[in-house]
This record gives sequence, structure tokens and C-alpha cells, in this order.
Amino acid sequence: MNARFLLEETPLSGVCLMQRIIIDDSRGSFSRLFCHEVFQQFGFSKSIAQINTSYTARRGTVRGLHFQHAPHQETKLVTCLIGEIYDVVVDVRQDSPTFLNWYGVILSRENGKSLLIPEGFAHGFQAMTDNVDIVYIVSAPFAPESEGGLHYADPRLEIRWPLAVTDISEKDYQRPFLSQNFKGI
Repeated sequence: MNARFLLEETPLSGVCLMQRIIIDDSRGSFSRLFCHEVFQQFGFSKSIAQINTSYTARRGTVRGLHFQHAPHQETKLVTCLIGEIYDVVVDVRQDSPTFLNWYGVILSRENGKSLLIPEGFAHGFQAMTDNVDIVYIVSAPFAPESEGGLHYADPRLEIRWPLAVTDISEKDYQRPFLSQNFKGI
């Protein structure tokens, strides 16, 4: 525990759920999104390469499941600033005992939770509300030539999205299924 965060491990080794301590007063609130010293202990030991934001207009939209192949693998800290998402990670580390297992959690401003995702995991989310805004703190710049992904509705993964999927990009819809010889990274 740290004065600004409560960190807990998840069933997937290396993936941590971070609970921000939110300080409220008559003006509003304050919370810390990132602290290198604390997160270094939980696997985010590289420098920050990018801070990205993603806006999703409609409830039910799914984005993902994305990952980066070596040498561009990345650690991510995902935080929902407006609205609510169901955040999902899938272990794609070929030699992991939890290979192809997944974990999902609700992230929102109200619950103050973020997800720390190490290298070797595919990531995606479903907007649980309209007008969702999330921020990604990332350890490596995006490299299009190293991009990989899993199909959000792959029957072998059996991800239980909480809502009917109302929108997905053509690129994510065309992602291959695991049965098409996915070997992991």
C-alpha cells in the first residue's frame, strides 16, 4: 500500500488492479494517476513513451483486443476518466501457465480503479456508458508493423462482454480467431 494507491494482483500474473485514493473536498477531488516509484515495484519500470487518450461515443462499443509484438511490446496503465468501461486483458505469453486466460474489470472515475498491464497481454474494452474517455500511459511508442490482435468474439476465449456489442472497427472485426494457428508471443 502507498498513501495514494492500493494495488492488488489479479489471477493473471503481472496484471495489477490499482485503486487510486481520491481526496474530495468542497472544490472537487484529487487523485494521482501514476507514480514511477510505486509502479516500478509492479513491473512498470521503463520510462513513459506515450500518454494516449481514447474517446468512445456509444455504449456497447468494443475496442480491441490489441497487443504489440517484440521488440515493441508495451506495458500500459489504463484509466477511465469519464464514463465506465469493462476492461479486458488476455494473456498471450506462449510459455505462461495462464496462456489465453482473460481477466475483466469495471473501470470508472467513480470507482477510481486503473489496470496495470505488462508486456505480453492483449487489451480491449467495452464502453458501458456513452461518452467514455480513457487515458493510456504506455512504455513503448506504437509501432504499426508490430501490431497484433485477437478477435473479440473468439469462441475459445469465451470473453463475457457485459453488453451486446453495438459497434466495432472493421479492423478489429477482421482479427483472426485462435483456431487460425495463433501461437502467442
